[in-house]
Amino acid sequence: MSMAAGADVDVRLKWFGTASAFPAHDLQRELDTTPAYDHNADLRLMWEGRRDGLSLEVHHAITYVSGDSFAFASAPGIALEQSPGDDARRVMDLSWNVASGKSRRLFQRFDRLALKYRTGNWGFTLGRQAVSWGSGLVFQPMDLFNPFAPTTVDRDYKAGDDLLLIERLFGNGSDLQLLAVGRRDEQGDFSGSASSIAAKWHGFLADGEIELLAARHANDQVYGFTLRWPLGGALARSDLVVTRLNGGNWELSAVANIDYSLQVAGHTSYVYAEYFHSDFGVDKLPDTPAMLPASLTARLERGELFNLMRDYLALGGSIEWHPLWNQSLTVIANLGDGSTLVQSQMTFEPGDHQRLQFGVVVPVGSAGEEFGGVPVLPTTNGPLTSGGGLRGYLRWVYYL
Repeated sequence: MSMAAGADVDVRLKWFGTASAFPAHDLQRELDTTPAYDHNADLRLMWEGRRDGLSLEVHHAITYVSGDSFAFASAPGIALEQSPGDDARRVMDLSWNVASGKSRRLFQRFDRLALKYRTGNWGFTLGRQAVSWGSGLVFQPMDLFNPFAPTTVDRDYKAGDDLLLIERLFGNGSDLQLLAVGRRDEQGDFSGSASSIAAKWHGFLADGEIELLAARHANDQVYGFTLRWPLGGALARSDLVVTRLNGGNWELSAVANIDYSLQVAGHTSYVYAEYFHSDFGVDKLPDTPAMLPASLTARLERGELFNLMRDYLALGGSIEWHPLWNQSLTVIANLGDGSTLVQSQMTFEPGDHQRLQFGVVVPVGSAGEEFGGVPVLPTTNGPLTSGGGLRGYLRWVYYL
């Protein structure tokens, strides 16, 4: 709603609940109980003021999390809720606890605090803001800064980073972005080796689009190439990313996808397919997470990679059953161990201000396979795992 000329205020209320039924080999079931019930609720206040090309954006959230899984870590590739809970690695510490207990926490956080200036073909952003790069639909190898996990449900707001972004638009429609993202190291000190400097150019090639990326990211060199090309009524995309590690090794990450919109029995529908490859992944899951390669573990901890193995195929789509009802389906197959993850979701939108989503995530795999349950602790009766089991969820959002 508009408060005054040049200023806007918005409010979002959200509640997200999950119920998880763990298999017999799951570590949380061994130590606690099944099913497990978890809750996440937040109030997000958003304000933006503008004057003469200058604007200030502020988003503040107060969040309450609780549940049976509060003290347990889950496999990153099946994350449903991804809202950050602290600023341990960001330059500005804009998070603080209000109250906490054994299975609950109430905290506040600024997720946006950015000053922007626009003049002519130039744009400048300084502060906490989100940046999204790349063309992945399910997997995001070129998005180095807080990408969404493949299964994440709440995608309204991507987590912000503390950054300086300079943008230049050229007369032919191409553009250049120069980006610096500051981060702190494991000891909590601001560090150049933990931060990133990047440049990305976006341009056109005949009917398609291309992007070129060069970055020094967390002490590694990263180079990327994107191609987007129309194929009839479909759109094909591909991101190729090569990373030269600090030790000198080169690693390739790549995604290729195609999507298409169509009418099915009078219903608006959408389908896609995507292949993802990551050299950072392993060919076979080790007995414990401590045995994963350091380059993979670092990316899992930074939240820029979520899956543990090398090759994946995602198939999915959506259909609008009614103007208020939409159903989506995503199937993610691990081509290395044969395990599969199926996620189906219904979305009900009774108006512009409200949305209700409910869905289920079904893993198909055995203990020791990525989607059947990632091994975390070997035992004489087989591995104890994390990430397996059936999950259902319900998410309600209301905008004031």
